Amino acid sequence: MTKIFSWIAALCLVLTVSAAAAQQPAPTTRLDDIVKRGTLRVGMTGDYMPFTHFDKATSQFTGFDVDMAEALGKALGVKVVYVKTSWPTLKTDFMSDAFDMAMGGVSITLDRQKIGSFSAPVLEEGKTPIARCADKDKFQSLVDIDKPGTRVIVNPGGTNERFARQHIKSANIQVYNDNVTIFDEIAKGNADLMMTDAAETRYQQKRHPGVLCAIHPDKPFDFAEKAYWLQRDVALKAFVDQWLHISMSTGAFKKIYSKWFE
Repeated sequence: MTKIFSWIAALCLVLTVSAAAAQQPAPTTRLDDIVKRGTLRVGMTGDYMPFTHFDKATSQFTGFDVDMAEALGKALGVKVVYVKTSWPTLKTDFMSDAFDMAMGGVSITLDRQKIGSFSAPVLEEGKTPIARCADKDKFQSLVDIDKPGTRVIVNPGGTNERFARQHIKSANIQVYNDNVTIFDEIAKGNADLMMTDAAETRYQQKRHPGVLCAIHPDKPFDFAEKAYWLQRDVALKAFVDQWLHISMSTGAFKKIYSKWFE
């Protein structure tokens, strides 16, 4: 009889604990927090067209990923708040939770993956040179570029500088802090070339017609993917990935892409 009462008591305890657990609210996710506060905080450097540009006069962002961010905010039913960051401080700002996600031509890298999550890839890219059109035949390969006397200009803190330092051993690497005017340095003859993502070389070629030429942007030196860098949250990543899938399936993504890249 004692064993029966003990068994019943144990069963009652289990049922009580289970009932109490069932009544506990589910843990909130970052996606819940974003919807509740009504804002999506997006970190952007604002210096990487056609992905993102920050106008100091108006304090406004424009670009491909700005239009994408606005579309994402609409899908979430929240306002997009842009947080100005930079390539050298992007990782630090991300780790300090200055924003919910980073957009604006962000490449998938191992060190970024270690501290956050990436959405499904948005674009396939790769590093390729851009130089004065008169010199384009001189810089077709990394061997051509990596020679004493060649001046390779880079913006600090991002994958462009990382790629240059990995592959350039004999040529001179010049660090230039303003990624907006860096291509003017090549046009003026203060540097010979820059290696950056193919999309940016095509864009800058259009901005400097007959002066700067993108060198084989259809055959870059390496392969990389651009995506949206998210604070680690399963629900947020699932929503962003599904939104991207729907955008690509319905043609909404193509419409925004064509506006900035074609």
